Amino acid sequence: MAEKVKKLGIKRQKGYLYYVDKKGDVSCAKMKRGAKKGGNPKKVAKCGIKRKEGYLYFIDKKGDVSCAKMKRGGKKKKKRR
Repeated sequence: MAEKVKKLGIKRQKGYLYYVDKKGDVSCAKMKRGAKKGGNPKKVAKCGIKRKEGYLYFIDKKGDVSCAKMKRGGKKKKKRR
């Protein structure tokens, strides 16, 4: 289950990808479509979120920043003797 980190209420535009960048701020970039190239990222909101390891940060449906614990799949490694 995801938990809200910061309420921003960002209004999304169609054709843009919204994400939390390395500095903890919200950015958006134009998505690549066929022959059309993607655009340069633009800052949408400054939040300065401190990231915790093992968590995924994203923009939810309401335009707020949320985080969820990452699921780790795959096979377990065999123990060495």
